[in-house]
Amino acid sequence: MRTIDFTPLYRSAVGFDRLASMLETASRAGEGAGWPPYNIETTGENAYRIEIAVAGFRRDELSIEVKENLLTVTGRKTANDDVQDGRTFLHRGLAERDFERRFQLADYVMVTDASLENGLLAISLKRELPEALKPRRIEIGGGQALIEGEAKPAGKATLKTAKAA
Repeated sequence: MRTIDFTPLYRSAVGFDRLASMLETASRAGEGAGWPPYNIETTGENAYRIEIAVAGFRRDELSIEVKENLLTVTGRKTANDDVQDGRTFLHRGLAERDFERRFQLADYVMVTDASLENGLLAISLKRELPEALKPRRIEIGGGQALIEGEAKPAGKATLKTAKAA
């Protein structure tokens, strides 16, 4: 197991503590979290999809929650009473255990849709930047310069100076 020391980052960078915390969490989560398997794909410039293999789970046994840029997908299997169903298994290879899978979302990434089809839970995500953060084109005006609240032609602009006493 590798351990990364972020102390130098804390000493020389201000405001990156959240990034270091996310990296530490990601390194811990990758150690034994192999179930259920999942894919993350990009479906457009600002669109993503997470697919999680949840074979055997019904819609009412799955929950999706987003809180403070953390997407949590939880599966809680209802108790199967095989004796009551009259079923006898010689081998039980399908996993019916509960799970919780967490994904750290970047700022302004929103869940737009979720669907369950053929044992795959598909969660669609989209990055939606606020208007204030989107790039905008600034038109360069010409012909007038504004000096002390007066609009004058650009070639004839003068600067008023205080007279020496």
